[in-house]
Amino acid sequence: MAKSSLFRKPKEWIFETFKDDTSKMIIGTGTLGWIISSLAQIGAIAGNPKISSEKKSFLLPQELMDAAINVLGFFVITMLTKVGIKKMASTGKIAPQTVRDFLNKNKDLYKDKIGKIDFNLDEVLSKKPEYKDIYNSYKSYENFAATMGTIGASVLSCNIVTPLIRNKTASRVQQTYIDMKNNPEAYRNSGNMKI
Repeated sequence: MAKSSLFRKPKEWIFETFKDDTSKMIIGTGTLGWIISSLAQIGAIAGNPKISSEKKSFLLPQELMDAAINVLGFFVITMLTKVGIKKMASTGKIAPQTVRDFLNKNKDLYKDKIGKIDFNLDEVLSKKPEYKDIYNSYKSYENFAATMGTIGASVLSCNIVTPLIRNKTASRVQQTYIDMKNNPEAYRNSGNMKI
């Protein structure tokens, strides 16, 4: 009994917080995952006595830069995707069949507004109780579309975009580090770090 009550409140909080916006959970847990894994990587390097201080002086800044790229890249790409998809849904640019039928039935009111940035289906459908089923269908579709888009964006971010940026940045940092080692006088007072 104690175990069930121990996990009940967190489960209820998770359900209440994310039931209407699953994409928010994907973005939150993904970003948190990148932060934790980055801290673990940095901690492993910093706390490893087998790595010389000279190597650490190169590896730690590199890992911090990788961490920033991973966390910010994931967050920005997934958040922009979510916002874009939700905006397309709220303007009627993408919509379930129930909403399309509603908009077609009310062409005289909404025909010229569909897809416009200032058109908001939330406002239109939540005003009247008789639109409740259409509104629920719309919200469910919006949640699904944003969730699928966010999953796609997270895959794109983690597997394509951030690795490309990380590799390009690491290459530049490594070259600067080599240049600094070969010609320390040129870098000593200039503060010149070619990143």
